[in-house]
Amino acid sequence: MEGHKIIQAVTDLFKGADERDWQKVRNVMTDSVLLDYQSMTGIEPGMQTPAQITDAWESFLPGFDKTDHQLSEFRVKIHGNEADVDYIGKADHFIGDEVWTISGNYQTKLVKQNDTWLITYLRLNYDRQSGNTALPQQAKARLSKLQS
Repeated sequence: MEGHKIIQAVTDLFKGADERDWQKVRNVMTDSVLLDYQSMTGIEPGMQTPAQITDAWESFLPGFDKTDHQLSEFRVKIHGNEADVDYIGKADHFIGDEVWTISGNYQTKLVKQNDTWLITYLRLNYDRQSGNTALPQQAKARLSKLQS
């Protein structure tokens, strides 16, 4: 039962991003999350609030027509009120008929607060990208035009 709740919290994070439901994304995180995408971005890991994380995603993901995160092979380890989850992740980003795909595995840590599992740590271990690798720049350009 607890394993299912943990996987649901992780799934809601990415589902919320795909749905552009930023409140759903914020609802599954603690007040401060250690975000580590260094293997893909080169940016040092750092503590961020849910608002900072969703602001960053909101300033990028809506530039795509849609995104589709697929998660699989969940391995959950529960230690009292804390949990570690490892899983495979693949994210497709679409503009028209073009797709840019990122894949890797994730390490996520959660804590149970008031009977709710919340994410405290999110790390992507980047594996590879494929498809049209120019799509991120196109997405940023599309958003810039919409905001001006």
